[in-house]
Amino acid sequence: MTTIGSSLSYSAARTPDAPALCCGEQRLSYRELDEVVNRLARGFADHGLSKGDRCVLVSGNSIEFVLAFYAAARLGAIVVPVNPQSAAPEIAHIVSDSGAAMVLSEPGPAAAVDEALAHLGTAGTVTRLLLGPGEHGPDALEASREHSSLPLDVQVNESDDALIVYTSGTTGLPKGVLMDHHRLLWAGVAISLGTAGISDSACLLHVAPLYHSGQLTLMLISGIMLGAKHVILPRFEPRTVVETMAREKVTAFFGVPTMYQLMLDAQAELKLDLSSWTSGFYGAAPMPAPLAARIQNEIPHARIYSFFGQTEAGPNGIYSRPAEVAARPDVTGYRATPMMAVRIVDSDGSDVRPGQVGEVLLRGESVMKGYWNNPAATAETLRDGWLHTGDLARLDDDGGMTIVDRIKDMIISGGRNIYSAEVESAVATHPAVADCAVVGRPHEVYGETVVAVVTPVPGQTLTIEDLRAHCASLLADYKLPRQLVVAPIPRNLSGKILKRAIRDDLLAD
Repeated sequence: MTTIGSSLSYSAARTPDAPALCCGEQRLSYRELDEVVNRLARGFADHGLSKGDRCVLVSGNSIEFVLAFYAAARLGAIVVPVNPQSAAPEIAHIVSDSGAAMVLSEPGPAAAVDEALAHLGTAGTVTRLLLGPGEHGPDALEASREHSSLPLDVQVNESDDALIVYTSGTTGLPKGVLMDHHRLLWAGVAISLGTAGISDSACLLHVAPLYHSGQLTLMLISGIMLGAKHVILPRFEPRTVVETMAREKVTAFFGVPTMYQLMLDAQAELKLDLSSWTSGFYGAAPMPAPLAARIQNEIPHARIYSFFGQTEAGPNGIYSRPAEVAARPDVTGYRATPMMAVRIVDSDGSDVRPGQVGEVLLRGESVMKGYWNNPAATAETLRDGWLHTGDLARLDDDGGMTIVDRIKDMIISGGRNIYSAEVESAVATHPAVADCAVVGRPHEVYGETVVAVVTPVPGQTLTIEDLRAHCASLLADYKLPRQLVVAPIPRNLSGKILKRAIRDDLLAD
């Protein structure tokens, strides 16, 4: 059980009749999943996909995503998952940069994929298949029904490359994070097994995107390895999520804090039995203290864990246990995840003291091999055995580590460092603020000035004077926002604020 494909075979042999996948009316046992994956892998092989080839997978959350991912992995191909909402130029960059031999897609984004291939001039050289019926290519799933379900004779090793996940591109063109089978399996072991104690009796809900490393690695890969049940939803709709959790007896869920807020609102109306829900994980954004208290009061049987990690780390990093989340939800994490080590260092590379801010460095089994086809970026990020995350964290006296900013997002005004996360936390406590982001804008005298971008609560208005007065008791004067922009906050589908988009678009004038 040292590769992605063999982990599925192991679970199918151990618990063949156990439920594996559920998506709407579609249901597969582990035996059925293993057999369909074998058939599909043979179909991919007939179309020329082989070990080491890059296979771009443009799909949202679906059973088809899981089938394609495991079928390609079983051949030893390198899967490159892509957001199905991506525009043609974004898809073109990933296809070109990865050197893809095959592109798979759902029927929905097929037109954008074809536009991307036409732009690259590779429409005739890259194999194009659909995961379902459509007009843009042959249906790989339908064709695979004719193939044998017996295992393929392909030697895949744990050191073989398995996955390239392109970063969100919040600071420039996305870079491909390269992972092998060993790293992917250990990332799942560290989180699901080493931290949360998920077992083969678990029922895991997949709402966050499977093409993102968090849901794919920490939930799907680890859950398949265990033989757990996986319930897949194509999108986040609070009522549907709560109804599905009650109906399928879901035990574990991963999402951003906003999802928890909306789910609790839906549950307050529906009042369904969620007693099976025992583990909850969140990341990508801070957990507001009132929301943490509400979760504890309304879902007391759910153990809530805070996770911070990077795609480049598996995504592993640091975490807080449920009691720590309840006591101090403002802290990002208290310790490294299992099989990982963490340091917080200053600009000279020395460990910081409590009360100081420094860069988070990570080292462990699940840290990436490097950036695909980008040795310069790899050398800059992986130095002396440590992954330099580019994230800044404050070390507290009790050992808590709190992310305060990205190095590239830190605001320097009048020679003083201002951490956007700290200002955002203060701005978010204003009762008229529904969502917010803080960025720096160039200033001819001070270098940069603090700008708060705010999405107001519906029906509420807000002025910069109101906001500054509210934050004055929470922040030093030099950290207070000087300008206010009222607008929706751009985020990627993992919940991260796209600050480059704010600076390029909202503050362009």
